[in-house]
Amino acid sequence: MTSPVSATVGASRNGVVAARHLARWLGLAATPTFAIMAVLTAMLDGPADMLCGSGHGAMLGGMVPMYLLMSAFHSAAWLRLIAERWGRWLYCEAACK
Repeated sequence: MTSPVSATVGASRNGVVAARHLARWLGLAATPTFAIMAVLTAMLDGPADMLCGSGHGAMLGGMVPMYLLMSAFHSAAWLRLIAERWGRWLYCEAACK
């Protein structure tokens, strides 16, 4: 029979694995979400852009550049995923020959 302490340790480990898995997918979801928000804000040009920017014609003012920067900063998860897949592909290519 399993003691309550060892059962709790196993459950805790599963929780950590699940949290890491969820965090990875949330990181992957951030980049396209911010990119879509930038496109929608640029197309709709709502009143929030007027509040956050210094007016029309400002190069770095407003919500669109902020969303694009957020998308760029969160792209590390996508770059990591691409690097992992590329590494597996190269390993498979070398091993299969």
